[in-house]
Amino acid sequence: MATTFKKFISFYARFTPSYSGIGYRSRKLFWKSDKRDFQGQSWLVTGGSDGIGRATVVGAADAGATVHAVAKGEEKLLGAASAVTGHGRVVPETADLSLQIEVLRLLDSLQARGCVFDVVVNNVGIMRHKPSATGEGLELSFATSLLNHYLLVRELLNRKMLSDKSVVIEVSSGGMYNHSLVLREMNNLSDSFEAKRAYGLNKRGQVRLTAYWREHFGQSGKSFYVMHPGWCDTAAVQRDMPTFRKTLRHVLRSSEMGADTILWLASQRPEQKNPESIWFDRAERDVHIYPRTRSGNDSGEALVEFLDRHLLDLNRAGLNT
Repeated sequence: MATTFKKFISFYARFTPSYSGIGYRSRKLFWKSDKRDFQGQSWLVTGGSDGIGRATVVGAADAGATVHAVAKGEEKLLGAASAVTGHGRVVPETADLSLQIEVLRLLDSLQARGCVFDVVVNNVGIMRHKPSATGEGLELSFATSLLNHYLLVRELLNRKMLSDKSVVIEVSSGGMYNHSLVLREMNNLSDSFEAKRAYGLNKRGQVRLTAYWREHFGQSGKSFYVMHPGWCDTAAVQRDMPTFRKTLRHVLRSSEMGADTILWLASQRPEQKNPESIWFDRAERDVHIYPRTRSGNDSGEALVEFLDRHLLDLNRAGLNT
């Protein structure tokens, strides 16, 4: 008990000053003012109906972008659209992003309308305390938070639906810092499923996947970044991490604070010095804070092969009708 309490205190003492609203406000004092202008840009934002996704949608549209905001529920998407006060607009797109067939139907619809995107924000994610299978037989958090991120971007690239100077931004989490990438533990529907482990592996996977995209497509003029938003008081945190939220509710970041680095990356397109980095509060950061996560990592190529193996043969399965 004493050891557990010591770890608890050590964790909060180390990370609260940086990841909470305290860190955001203190760093903001040194930031240059940046007037964002996304006029004429077309954006695609997943998980755009609530929290950080909604703040990203509204922020981009306020700066002039046409934002295709994707979520399961249309009502909340319409709420985000009504919150825009700038010159852009929000186009609600309903889809269940845990399902490959829904991702592909969304892409077909966007492609039929001639959509080509300047900015893609892969924000949708989920944590589940017990393993749950999608209608396609995959573990829900893996399918939603990683596999279908890959499918979406792979298809946007293959279908030439990204502009020449487009940027793709993955929204990861500080939860990835506790985990190296261990592919054999992903898509786990067994009794050994552990929610924080699954969440962390998926978020680490986003980091490795972004480095893969940078290596293989970065020379084309496209940019790929992965960021983490800090500790934000979102509906997901309130639902899935009640003890954490109760402990820190007075200092958690707003969703707008969490979205700031997303909007800044889309506006500034900064040079990234390292092949694999994560962006936090407008700065490039190391993807490791513990030595143990530097060893035993599966490669980006292995991750992509793993993800490709878990994509269904939709023609064979009869799901493409």
